[in-house]
Amino acid sequence: MFWKRRRGKRGFKALVRRSARVMRWTFRILLLLLILDLVYLGLTWPDWNKIANGPVPKSAFMHEYEKQRADNRNWPRLRWQPVAFSNFPKHLQRAVILAEDSRFYEHSGFDLIAFKEAMDYNLREGRFVFGGSTISQQTVKNLFLTPSRNPLRKWHELILTWGMERSLSKRRILEIYLNVVEFGRGIYGVQAASEAYWGIGPAQLSPAQAAELVATLPSPVKNNPATHTRQFERRSKKLLALLERYPGDAAETVRERPFDLFLPPPDDGTETPRDGEHELWPAGPPPAESGEVPPPDAGDEPPPADGDRAYPPVEERSIRPHSL
Repeated sequence: MFWKRRRGKRGFKALVRRSARVMRWTFRILLLLLILDLVYLGLTWPDWNKIANGPVPKSAFMHEYEKQRADNRNWPRLRWQPVAFSNFPKHLQRAVILAEDSRFYEHSGFDLIAFKEAMDYNLREGRFVFGGSTISQQTVKNLFLTPSRNPLRKWHELILTWGMERSLSKRRILEIYLNVVEFGRGIYGVQAASEAYWGIGPAQLSPAQAAELVATLPSPVKNNPATHTRQFERRSKKLLALLERYPGDAAETVRERPFDLFLPPPDDGTETPRDGEHELWPAGPPPAESGEVPPPDAGDEPPPADGDRAYPPVEERSIRPHSL
C-alpha cells in the first residue's frame, strides 16, 4: 500500500510537470505568433496621412470582386466613382448612422455600449440577430481586409480601426465608408448606386431613396432597390420611419416630403420607374470604373442636433445584423 501511494504521488507530480511544460511551450508559441503578426502589421501598415488627405482608395472588397468576376463572366463590371463628402445629403448621413452606428460621433472606433445592448438582445431572442461592428470597423474591413470571419481577420480589424481612428477625422471615415460600401453586385459607393438605381447623383437623393440605399447594406446583392424584395421593403420603411422620428441635423430635409414613401421623380422631368420597373443600368454613358475624388472637404465634425440626439433602443435602431 505504501509503495502504491508513492507511485501515485510520483505519477501526479509527473503529470503536473508535463502540463506545466505544455503550457509554457503553448505560451511561447502564441507569443512568437503574436510578434510575427505585429511585424506583419507593421510592414503593411497603411499610410494614414495619404488616406486622410488623398483620393478615396479602391477597397480590398473591390479588388476581390474583380478577381471573382474573372471566373463569373455573367457578373456586371465594377461600378465605382468616389465623390466628395459635400455630395452626400444630410438625410443620407443620418440614415446610415441610425442604422449602422448611432454613437458614431461619440466613440473612438468601438461602441461597447452598443455591443452589450446587441448581445443582451441576442440572448433574449435566443439567436444571433445583431452585432456590434461600428462604421469605423466596417470601413477598415472594406478597405483592407476580406469578408471572412476568422479570428485573425477580426484581430487585424481591431488594430487597424484603432490606427484609423487616431489618424482620420470622423467626417473622413464616413466619407470613405459611403464611397466604398457595396450596394449591389458590382456597385460600390453612393455615387454608383444612386446612378445605377435612379439615374441621379447623391445630392438629389430623397429621404426615401436614402432609406432604400441604407436598407440595402445587410445583403446588397439579394435585397436592393432593383430586386425590391419583401424583406427589403420592410427594412426601408422601418428606416424611413426611424429617420422621421430621429431626424437629428437632417430635420429640415427629412420633413420636406413626409408622404413621399418611395422613388420620387427626379427634378429633370423624366419619369422614374416604380415598383417592379427599376432599371438597374440607366441610359447614357456609364460612370468611370474608378477615379479620383477631390481631397476631403474642410470643416469640423457635424455638431449634435439639440433635441433630436436621442437614440432609439437597439431593437428599434438596428435594421441589420452587423457582421462580427
